[in-house]
Amino acid sequence: MNRAFLSAIAVLALLLFTNNRAQAQSPANLPARWDELTASDWPRAMEKSSRTCILPVGILEKHGPHAPIGSDLIQVREWAARATKKEYAVVFPDYFYGQINEARHEPGTFALPERVVWDMLEATCDEIARNGFDKIILVNVHGGNPEFLRYFIQTRLEKRRNYAVYFFVPSTDSAYNNTLTRMHKSDPAGDQHAGERETSVLLYLRPDLVKLDSANIESGVNQHRLAIPNIYTAIWWYASYPNHYAGDGSKATKEMGQFVTAHVISDLEKAIKAVKADTKTLELQREYFDKTHEGQ
Repeated sequence: MNRAFLSAIAVLALLLFTNNRAQAQSPANLPARWDELTASDWPRAMEKSSRTCILPVGILEKHGPHAPIGSDLIQVREWAARATKKEYAVVFPDYFYGQINEARHEPGTFALPERVVWDMLEATCDEIARNGFDKIILVNVHGGNPEFLRYFIQTRLEKRRNYAVYFFVPSTDSAYNNTLTRMHKSDPAGDQHAGERETSVLLYLRPDLVKLDSANIESGVNQHRLAIPNIYTAIWWYASYPNHYAGDGSKATKEMGQFVTAHVISDLEKAIKAVKADTKTLELQREYFDKTHEGQ
């Protein structure tokens, strides 16, 4: 084997090594999940995400007799993972510390004290911001969280902060609603927790975890056990759905799950893109805090 040939092999090996290293370090191969990034990835992740972080919020609770306790986490995890493939943002590890008092009577429910839930979310957002992010998008699946999350976001104006919190809410335009209604085999009006739509999504994302033949072991029909006109009470959900199951999961189909998932991910991609480009929210927050003399 002559020296020229050996030199050529050495050069080729160096080129392959350099190319592989460049590919490994390229933004295209940058992980989106916070816990999969390395410390040396951080500057590129900050730049590519425009300092935008997704906080995927779910819960641990019973989902009828047929769907996994972590159904919300499975959904929100997949939404974030799939959306950030097209529109990059850093995704915080799955977050399941929300409001779930209405299901404490069911096995598997993880319900923390109210003050802990609030302080945990506040501390998490503060810590995400301390790591350099100034835009945090809350992506929630759990139906018991929206009121809590909206109020939490509103209280971000209580004192000066150097970050903004956004709440992603998928659209429900008439075209989407009409198609979803046509796909339903059960009554859409009663299709809520662990019902046809949600079970369909899980059939599409994780069919191995869905026990569809168990969906009719318990009733998901509204029991109408409490009716006080023009009054809201904390026990309303339990009064209506004591099995923590609302709808008929046995009617679920993978096709409906794929349709719903595609719709949500498309909306989330657009939302991430818009938030990354947004400079007005932080500007207006600073103006507001200047006028209230917060942090002066």
